[in-house]
Amino acid sequence: MLGTHDLALFAATVFVLNATPGVDMALTVGATLRAGWRQGVAVVLGINLGCVFHTFAAAFGLAALLATSAQAFTVVKLAGAAYLLYVAWGMARAGLRPAAAPAEAAAVAPTFARGVWQGFLTNALNPKVALFYLALLPQFIDADAPHKTAAFVFLGLWFVVQGGLFSLGLVGLTAMARRLPARPGIGRALNLGGAGLFSLLAVRLALAERH
Repeated sequence: MLGTHDLALFAATVFVLNATPGVDMALTVGATLRAGWRQGVAVVLGINLGCVFHTFAAAFGLAALLATSAQAFTVVKLAGAAYLLYVAWGMARAGLRPAAAPAEAAAVAPTFARGVWQGFLTNALNPKVALFYLALLPQFIDADAPHKTAAFVFLGLWFVVQGGLFSLGLVGLTAMARRLPARPGIGRALNLGGAGLFSLLAVRLALAERH
């Protein structure tokens, strides 16, 4: 289809990648646990928009710049690490502040647009995602495909759709778990744990090397 091959293997590969814990999964689960399924959906939408960005960036050569330019790779990865630390700082502040009254908590609840933006930036500022697209997708494009760019975009959008459905399922499961009786301090523990996790992910991204 459109100069691609082994689509069943591609779908299986995408599933394994989606099921592997990482930044996107942590952000999705954390947002859903803290603010409910709507915020989880917002983050998923933002992540998918980031994947669309990476799809077209890779298809039209921008990802190749990250693969060949050490300076460009460093700038993007440090920006991504800085943003993850910003997210971690926000979680830490939420975990350390005194419990808010219901009206006050509603006033400071994250908006849908903020969730979308957070998901997009977390994904778009990760150069490892761009390099992953550049390394994986060409393996499923025929060498004699007449329109390789169209094939690349097709596979990238397939990745987006399949990944989005997986993430929405994850949001649903997490939202059901959120309905279980909460113990005192569980929200604070989630925020502090998330802050530690995102700090670790930021350090890992900052130390990442091009492959």
